[in-house]
Amino acid sequence: MAIAKAERLMNLALCLLGTRRPLSKRELRESIEAYLEAGSDDSFNRMFERDKDDLRELGLVIETVENLEGEVGYLARRDSNRLPPITLDAEEAAALGLAAKVWQQARLAGAASGALQKLRAAGLPEDVDPYGAHSALEPRIPAHEASFEPLMLACRDRRPVVFDYRKATAVRPEQRHVEPWALECWRGHWYLAGWDRDRGAERVFRLSRITGKVRARAGKYTADVPDVVTVRETVASWAGETADRTALIRLRTGAGYPLRSKAVAVRELGDGWDELEIPYGHGLDAWLVEFGPDVVVIEPAELRADVVDRLRAVAKG
Repeated sequence: MAIAKAERLMNLALCLLGTRRPLSKRELRESIEAYLEAGSDDSFNRMFERDKDDLRELGLVIETVENLEGEVGYLARRDSNRLPPITLDAEEAAALGLAAKVWQQARLAGAASGALQKLRAAGLPEDVDPYGAHSALEPRIPAHEASFEPLMLACRDRRPVVFDYRKATAVRPEQRHVEPWALECWRGHWYLAGWDRDRGAERVFRLSRITGKVRARAGKYTADVPDVVTVRETVASWAGETADRTALIRLRTGAGYPLRSKAVAVRELGDGWDELEIPYGHGLDAWLVEFGPDVVVIEPAELRADVVDRLRAVAKG
């Protein structure tokens, strides 16, 4: 069925692009075999209107023209559907290549590769190889979570979703009803920002904590979608990038280099331990847990309690 529809859309597009005058519905029906096979006029009209809307959604500019006899005709002028030359500088090409790498382990890897080939033909610099290594350090944005693709499509199509989510401090997952806004990658982890319908507030979800399948739901969004900059600020805050105070921790000597890079002060304690003062914001407890027994939280007390709760949840499985 998908192949038949694609062939029908292609034939309709070719007819509209190849004509020098507007074609009526009757003429289009006589020119396309799939329309001739339609069981009735009503069936053809519904099929034609859907196909016309699909082509317009894909970017084809279709004009509707009425002749002197009052008959409506359709055509797609070539000059209206010709794209201007695409020019990309090295930075833009590198950004597109990095974006394509997100799909290397996903179902749309082939589509991403094909898109890059088209961009190369349209102006992507020949010396930029998005899939090749250009130096000792090669940027990568892995997307291994099974929830990545359905959530990305839900963000694009503005579709509410339902999924089971296990908080770091919870033993069992619970169901969440979310209006997804955007996916963001921080510190090598993917996060979903969106509107949590059950809590009536914006929330950020780490994809690695989503269990089971992501199910799409019908209906429109109930909350306004903020702009991209606001969404990124939200993710940064929830991922611990925004700090308004500091915390004091003990860190095993020779361990926790990411923490050391964030420290505003470091003091050697001896006996294999150092004392660090680090920025404290939302999400720091989850980050500290990743370092296991190499980290001990001294203060504040609420951060220490949050870390202990997370460790107990992990111990319970």
